[in-house]
Amino acid sequence: MSDKLWIFDTTLRDGEQVPGCQLNTQEKIVVAKALEELGVDIIEAGFPISSPGDFNSVVEISKAVSNPIICALSRAVEKDIEVAAQALKFAKKGRIHTGIGVSPYHIQYKLRSTPDEIIQRGVAAVKFAKQFVEDVEFYAEDAGRSEPDFLCKIIEEVIKAGATVVNIPDTTGYCLPEQYGGIIADLKNRVPNIDRAIISTHCHNDLGMATANTVAGVQNGARQVEVTINGIGERAGNTSMEEVVMAIKCHQAIPVHTDIVTQKIYYTSRLVSKLMNMPVQPNKAIVGRNAFAHSSGIHQDGVLKHRENYEIIDPKEVGVEESSIVLTARSGRAALKHHLDALGVELEGDELRKVYEAFLELADSKRDIGRKDLLSLVGKYLDESNFIELQEVSYSSNGEVKANVKLKIGDTSHQASATGVGPVDAVLTAIEKMVQPQVDLEEFLIQAMTHGSNDVAKVHMRVIKSDKPYHGFASNEDIVLASAQAFVDALNKIPVKEYATA
Repeated sequence: MSDKLWIFDTTLRDGEQVPGCQLNTQEKIVVAKALEELGVDIIEAGFPISSPGDFNSVVEISKAVSNPIICALSRAVEKDIEVAAQALKFAKKGRIHTGIGVSPYHIQYKLRSTPDEIIQRGVAAVKFAKQFVEDVEFYAEDAGRSEPDFLCKIIEEVIKAGATVVNIPDTTGYCLPEQYGGIIADLKNRVPNIDRAIISTHCHNDLGMATANTVAGVQNGARQVEVTINGIGERAGNTSMEEVVMAIKCHQAIPVHTDIVTQKIYYTSRLVSKLMNMPVQPNKAIVGRNAFAHSSGIHQDGVLKHRENYEIIDPKEVGVEESSIVLTARSGRAALKHHLDALGVELEGDELRKVYEAFLELADSKRDIGRKDLLSLVGKYLDESNFIELQEVSYSSNGEVKANVKLKIGDTSHQASATGVGPVDAVLTAIEKMVQPQVDLEEFLIQAMTHGSNDVAKVHMRVIKSDKPYHGFASNEDIVLASAQAFVDALNKIPVKEYATA
């Protein structure tokens, strides 16, 4: 049977150190409960001595979750450790995570100390922490740039002092996979008491190597990985939890298993992205919106014939309902036929060829091909009675924000008003009164095209209907109007059978 790989999630500690991504205690509890449902083994809930808010978050998370170990960070300082222990008093299973820098850079320039003194301070910190909890993790900060002999020595000594986990961080993201794997192998081979502790990885992504280094560490004997949802964290980020978990799941030759409920990965990713106001890059592995999207004709044809031609992961394994076949100028006939079939238009042979040629001309001039475009290509548009056209948008604020919206749905005009917390909310609420697809607005991104307060805003929306995603795009100098246009664009891509007009 394969070994258990412990998943140590530091989204709420290292991940939250990203500028602009700070969460309040209630938001942290929401994330912690989601991490518990996801199946993580350890939640690093915060750095208690750093602020009253962090202290309170560790306390409240300890009360809110039951299954994961709750971990609190500290420096190798007695006061830090005392405060961490106080914050963990309600934890069903508590761990203190203490440590010190071990590279020549840290010893000489940061700590202004000596190797012998660093060992003494590390050992003392572990012994002091053991007075409060049995489970003590020691981090050897900047181990990726440390001297091998010194690293082996300090790890041996902190294990003697009672460390149950030894964390070997590549703090600056310096290592290559062969180097980092070699560090873990060196500890396994040279530290005589290494069998008394779990070796943990903690890799940063400064050179884009965090996942590769972490997997190399596991291949060489590490049995805990320190990761974050979406790979968020200091500078270029931490190791991405979803990438490591799915890499291991895909490669059965790696003799470990995790308890992660992979079908909850996508939901947890979106939750963290939303609460931290940090969008997931579209091409992000596993959870990016393009991770299971295909636009090349060759790829589309292959996926439609047999998914595994171009996908090593079934989207459902990570909580994504299905792959996306996106129509662009690079799409082939198979993709066009796939979308036409979904609209109830069956074309074959020469008829399909002619429509495909017209489609390519349209796709060369238009980035996003929608339902109206396809039906127009085959002369079916006049039969389409549910196409939504945005005709008028206005809004005002006099104590409360109120919006008026006029739509043309098929051949009929509709008008509605609504209030909201802001003009965008009011306008979208008014639209939903007239068209009721009961969608979930999952992603809402606004980007400036160039710069300046009068810049053109580019809006992207992703809505979910019946577990399927639909994307809307628009650009306008008026952010509110661009948002309304993008929302309507997304609604127009939902098949008619999925919704009814008001």
